[in-house]
Order: sequence, then structure tokens, then C-alpha cells
Amino acid sequence: MRRWGFVGLLALVACAPESSTRASAQGQVCPGVLAGGGAGETTARQGLDGMQPSRTQDDGREPVIIRFRRGSSTHAAGVTASGASFTASTGAKVSAVYRNIPAVAARVSPAERFLLERSELVESIEVDQLWSAQGLTPAVFAPLPRQVTGASLLASDEYTEGLRLVQAPEVWDANGDGVLDEGAPAGQGVKVCIIDSGLDMGHPELQGAVVASHDFLDNDDDASDRGSKGQWGQGHGTHVAGIVAARMGQGGVTGPRGNAGGMVGVAPNASLLIARVLDLQGHAQMSAVLSAMEWCESQGARVVSLSLGGGTATRSTVEAFEALLDHGLLVVAASGNQNGPVMYPASDPSVLAVGAVDSRERRAGFSNAGPELSLVAPGVDVLSTFPRGLGAFAEMSVEDASPLSRSLLYSPTGDTSGRLVDCGLGDSLDACLDATCDGFVAYVRPGAVPVDQAMANVMRQGARAVVFAAEDAPAGGAVDILSLPRSGHWAPAVSVNQAASTMLRQRLGADARLSLFPVDYTHVSGTSMAAPYVSGVAALVWSARPELTPQQVREALEASARDLGTQGRDPLFGHGLVRARDALQRLP
Repeated sequence: MRRWGFVGLLALVACAPESSTRASAQGQVCPGVLAGGGAGETTARQGLDGMQPSRTQDDGREPVIIRFRRGSSTHAAGVTASGASFTASTGAKVSAVYRNIPAVAARVSPAERFLLERSELVESIEVDQLWSAQGLTPAVFAPLPRQVTGASLLASDEYTEGLRLVQAPEVWDANGDGVLDEGAPAGQGVKVCIIDSGLDMGHPELQGAVVASHDFLDNDDDASDRGSKGQWGQGHGTHVAGIVAARMGQGGVTGPRGNAGGMVGVAPNASLLIARVLDLQGHAQMSAVLSAMEWCESQGARVVSLSLGGGTATRSTVEAFEALLDHGLLVVAASGNQNGPVMYPASDPSVLAVGAVDSRERRAGFSNAGPELSLVAPGVDVLSTFPRGLGAFAEMSVEDASPLSRSLLYSPTGDTSGRLVDCGLGDSLDACLDATCDGFVAYVRPGAVPVDQAMANVMRQGARAVVFAAEDAPAGGAVDILSLPRSGHWAPAVSVNQAASTMLRQRLGADARLSLFPVDYTHVSGTSMAAPYVSGVAALVWSARPELTPQQVREALEASARDLGTQGRDPLFGHGLVRARDALQRLP
């Protein structure tokens, strides 16, 4: 089974401190150092770490969902058409007109809202909520088996831990020879719609997988995960898409030797529909998600995969999800990463909610739980596709040792070296013992302050690279590691597990070398990663039995799940771990 020691995204190249005297830098800032967000300040966290922009837009208008009254026999589409005309007549800016619910999305001024609220046509005005991605959360560094390298790799080397855990290869590669079995259900004939941040459309793993796409932010058919200036987004949608349908045997760059191999998705012959709704910070307006859902239906989707959420149920959302179910679509959604109740829309009665477990089938500490939880799937340290060249493979050497290391998400790449200096908690400008402005590699114990703040502190003391240790992790070596902010000036940074931390602590003062290479994959954690595993398994079931209803597919997945925790369905694991082979065997 193929595993790599990397996560990350190529970010801004860090500015190493200029050479100076070897005088102590404790309690002062080395000259010429740029660290963090600039001017000595760390960069504020945005997007996936929870900060949300104001709901009122630059033009002073508020985004809302306007619902219209209808009789019991009146079709939603007819009511919406007349309602949209009336809404526009008030001066409101209509941005979406829905077919499945009697509503439109619009941006309204206070005066326009006043007129709409007093109209007999209008039933209610709902908040156009802001939803967020549920992945690329604090990654968990787990013990890694040996690095796989070499110019020639079997296709079976593409089978990740998560893929095997959900039994996908047992469905379409029963003899384990690394070749898709002829006639086996592998997702063929099934369209999975991924409503997310868009995609790296040129990624080798996904060539031939995408059959249609639409960008609901820019209102065009280019759903690339890029901003208006060509800058990459979070990479969230590319990671999700690879879990569902990365193709067999067409991998990208996996390490410094440039060898191919990659990974394969749960349903490697499924067709993907890509709907971009998440912005560069990982946020989406609820109205865009509702529009994307109707687009998915119009494109013939059987499965809709939602690795986002965070709002609350409204009459419009409940009706929209119910309509998709009635029209033959199964919606799968991430339960959330706040270690709290199942978030919306996963908690909607028409949606299948998915929580996360690790490779040992233990519940992820961040995974939301509750009575609405249906299934769990791999969501810890999950390997999948990432925008090309924006992941990072890490190698580290200290004296005679080469400890396993994992680059932080969004760490810059490159080669750095220097003495390994103890910087304690990294919580102050005198944290690094024997620091010099000639540069060194900082050894930091995380947790006292945010990772970006610790990074800025030790960089300002002269650190040109940073190693985050896991000294207090439980036996087995797991440690929570936050990502770096997307903007600012940062040094290359890696995490090491407990065993490596012990070894490095014994070598403080020795010369250390870090090399981070750009690759096309990354490991991250979140229920965002768990949901597409279930979406992929649903595609396998439908590939074998296209006549099944969404409820029948759901029942097959739930009835065949591997029971975890308390016997029977429980709030922490739902029905249990989704299992593809077992689900197919339960079908009549």
C-alpha cells in the first residue's frame, strides 16, 4: 500500500534572515527578517479556521432568500417566475431563481426589503446563510510506514489505507492484481456531483473523470479552483474529488524522484460533476449551494457530495433537500469538525450524515456526533489529490538519522539547513536557547500559542526552518498540527511524531537539513474527507444496481456498515463504518 510523508501547499517563499554576527538574538528581532503577516504581526486566520466575512456586501445590500406563497396544487417553478418578476420590480438584485422551491435568491437594500416584507406575494424572507468547508482542518500526524519509491509501481500501490478500509478494492479488484476486474462495478454509469471549491482540472488523476462543471461564483462553466488573478484556492475540492473518483494508473508527481503512482478513488470509473460554490477562503452562500443542487439534478447526478455546511435548517433548505431525494438523488454531507452536534445540512432528514474515523477505526476527536449521524468513514490523515505541485513531500536528516516528517499544510518548499536549536514553546522572542541571527532550525513544542504565532516568534529570532515536535503525544505518536496561514512570510515547517521527537531531542545542537519538494497530493483531516468515501461507495452500489432508489441505497449502506462503539446505531458512529463489498452482498 502506498503512503507518503507529506502534506502542504506551495506558498510564498519564506525570507530567511540575513547573515549577521553570531551574537545572541534572544529577546530581540534579527535584522532584515520578515515573518508572519508583516510588521511583526502574525497573519489573521481566515476561511477554514472559522472567521467569516460580513453578510452585508460592499454595495450595502444583504443577501437573502425570498419565499413566495403558493396554493397546495401550484408548482414551485410557476410561483417563482412571478415572484422573481415582482422582486426585480422593487429594485432588488435577483441572483438565482429556483425550480424545486418557490423562492429566489437576491441582494436587497433595507428599503427594498421593507417593500418585499409587506407584499402579499411574499411568504417569508430567510437569511442567505454562510456555509464553510469541513476539511483541511488541523491535520493529524500519524506513524508512517516506509516511504515507497522506485520507477516502476504496481497499480495496487495506489490503494490507500482509507480505500482498503471501506473495501473498495474488494469490489473492483477481487484478486488484488492491481487491475480493474472486467465487468465489476467501479462507478461506471453513475454521476457524482461534488459541490465544493472547484477543481484542478488538469490534475492527472482526474483526467477523463469530469463530464460537466459550473462555477456559481463567476457564473461560467470553468469550475477551476482559482481566484480572479489566477491564484489557487484551498485545494479542498480537488482533495474531495480524488477520494471519490481518482483514476487507476494515471497518477501525478509523488516525490523528489518524480515517480508516478498516485492513488485511486473509491469509484474510479464514476463520472464527476463539479460545482464551484466555495470562495478562496472556503466559504459559500447557501443560495449558491441551492442553485448547485438544482444544477446537479439537471445534469443527471445520482449522488451529491457536500463537504460543507454550518448553517441552520430553513423551510427552503428542507424543501430543497427533500425535492432532490424525491427526484432520485442521494445527498451525502459531512457532519462537521467542531466535536459538537451534527451540523446542517448533514442533520437534515433527507441527507445522509457522515462522521470521521481514523485508520484504526477510532472516532476522530473533531468529528461531530448526534442521533442524525448515519455512517462514519476515513477522515484522519487522508491522502488524496491536490492542485499540481502545491503539495509538499518532506525529507529530514540529522547526523546519522532520517526521522519521518510531514510538512505543515501551506508550508513553502525548498532546502534549508542549520543547527537544531531548542525553542521551547515558541511563545516569546526569547524562546530559542542559543539562537543566532546566522540562522538555525527551530525545535518547537506546539500548543502554547497558535502555530503561526510560534512560527513568527522563532523566525524573528533567526530560525530559517521549524520542526514541531510531538513529545506529549500518546504512544503511537499522533499530534494535532495546525496549518500555516495562506498569506505572509513563512519558513519551511514540518511536524514529527513522538518517536522522532524523542530522537531529535537527543540531537539538539546537531546540524539538521530539511528538504520539501512540490508534489500533487496531500494528507489532511476532516469530515470533508469522510463524506466522499460514502459518496463513492454509493456510486459503486448504483453502478451494480442502477434501478435502486436513494432510500434503498442508503439502507444497504447502513445495514452493511461495520458496527463500532455501542452495539447498534449510536450517536458517535451512527450505523458504523461504510463497507462497499458488504453493502453489495446485502443486495437481493
